[in-house]
Amino acid sequence: MKPSPFSHHPVRSIDEAVAALGALAPEGGRILAGGQSLVPMMAFRLAQPGHLIDINRIPGIDLPRWEGSDLIIPAGVRHAVFERPAGGALGSLLGMVVRHIAHRPIRNRGTFCGSVANADPSAEWGVVLVALAGEVIARGQAGTRAIPAGAFHQGIMTTALREDEMLVEVRLPGLPEATRMGFAEHSRRAGDYAQAMALVTWQLRDGRISGPRLAIGGVEPCPRRLEAVEQALEGGVPGTALFRDLVALAADVVEPMEDGQVSAALRRDLLRAVTRRALLQAAA
Repeated sequence: MKPSPFSHHPVRSIDEAVAALGALAPEGGRILAGGQSLVPMMAFRLAQPGHLIDINRIPGIDLPRWEGSDLIIPAGVRHAVFERPAGGALGSLLGMVVRHIAHRPIRNRGTFCGSVANADPSAEWGVVLVALAGEVIARGQAGTRAIPAGAFHQGIMTTALREDEMLVEVRLPGLPEATRMGFAEHSRRAGDYAQAMALVTWQLRDGRISGPRLAIGGVEPCPRRLEAVEQALEGGVPGTALFRDLVALAADVVEPMEDGQVSAALRRDLLRAVTRRALLQAAA
């Protein structure tokens, strides 16, 4: 199929993009960055925006940067950027996760912020954002605001962004250098949408787990941290005995989605598997 007619609006600054979005959002205006989610939806006419505001010509929008210990990811940064070391433990974590995203052509064109804004439950970067308690920076006609990760996702492909707001950047806090980390996901084939994923980080103090974080995606309508599992991990000694109980706890505290391919019971089983793999990877 072909997309319905639309107008293309290339812009050369964030201010110009926000002004265009404010004017065109009531007429179906949308931001175009990588287009790896929006364009296929347009081809099937699942999305029919009347105007595309193309931000790809804005200088510097495709370059991440550090501000103190925080990594700033502007709206045009491609997935593939994180296949190269971004520095420190956070860079290692992003490099670990990015290998699971779709296929090489999509990683070369799709963007971190576009994935976050699209809010697909199976998107890896949403899980990273939630696990690290990052922030989404939105700019609209009323000004700029920071949206905490825990308040950003509101449902399947639904976020706290207002109609006239552009996601201009994501801020991720750095991780201590000794951070242990693990990430695992399950999909039907390599590059397919994830049906369950888990991300875990912690530090070790005197051989015991400190400051654990465990976030899941692809299981419920929104990515989220499993606080009950984190509390059970705190102070524990990494090992299969501890992890066995925590995997069962993780499966108990979720409410899995169902679709034509995956039942709620199967998603619960998949969550057990990916959580166990992520925990073992972090322990290793």
